[in-house]
Amino acid sequence: MSSIIDTLKKNNFRFNKQFGQNFITDQNLLRAIVDDAKITKDDVVVEIGPGAGTLTKEIAKKAKEVFSFEIDNNLAPILNETLQDCPNSTVIFKDFQKVDDEQLNQILNNREYKVVANLPYYITTPIIMKFIESTYPPKSITVMVQKEVAERLKSNALTSEIGAISLSIALYGDVEMTRVVSRKMFMPEPNVDSAVIRIDMQNKYDNIDKKPVKKLIKAAFNMRRKTFLNNISNAFNISKDRIKEVLKELNIDENIRGEAVSIDNYIAIAKKLGIN
Repeated sequence: MSSIIDTLKKNNFRFNKQFGQNFITDQNLLRAIVDDAKITKDDVVVEIGPGAGTLTKEIAKKAKEVFSFEIDNNLAPILNETLQDCPNSTVIFKDFQKVDDEQLNQILNNREYKVVANLPYYITTPIIMKFIESTYPPKSITVMVQKEVAERLKSNALTSEIGAISLSIALYGDVEMTRVVSRKMFMPEPNVDSAVIRIDMQNKYDNIDKKPVKKLIKAAFNMRRKTFLNNISNAFNISKDRIKEVLKELNIDENIRGEAVSIDNYIAIAKKLGIN
């Protein structure tokens, strides 16, 4: 831990709140995250936000190759020092949200890959959705997120905790929360505890068009206080009688809310209503 702090001080590094920087320094935790990601010597890994490179270094010990995307150019000298003994690591100073599928494919030379990241909280949802909806998706996504978000994403219970993102993820993979991480494990210390989740990408819904299903999910959560029936009717200009008819066919209560509709029922409803 002291060596990383010394490196940061030596380079006069100042944490940038704009980038949501909270670095992990505990070696045991770093190794555990890599274990949670099930990284092997055959794996190519994409990392978002390497920070001081502590997690990158642990990934590099296990993986075949690791490509890390960093938005803060001020971290260059620190990463050069931290990763000097990691010839299989490449740091790319670019905002990953601006990297498209074709560019990523070129960087990785069309190889299969896994994602491992200690994500800044403010980009958790867009980064996860970017990967799972990609035309060049990873085999798995292992990320550090806020504990509250992790609980929502891994929840199988049909409650308001699920949310639109959880249902969208359910179209592509299965979520497991592998460990809870105290806020005291970060530098600087954030205001909340975190958790590690792993999303294992699956092909269980590859035979359906996901676009209308995602539209339906988004509409169902448009106004949380309204019922599924009202939200869908307003979003697609479909008569309430027609929606009631479909819900009845599927044995679904017409007063149900969006969070209580299962992913399989979203798929069935989208098909029956002819959403495209």
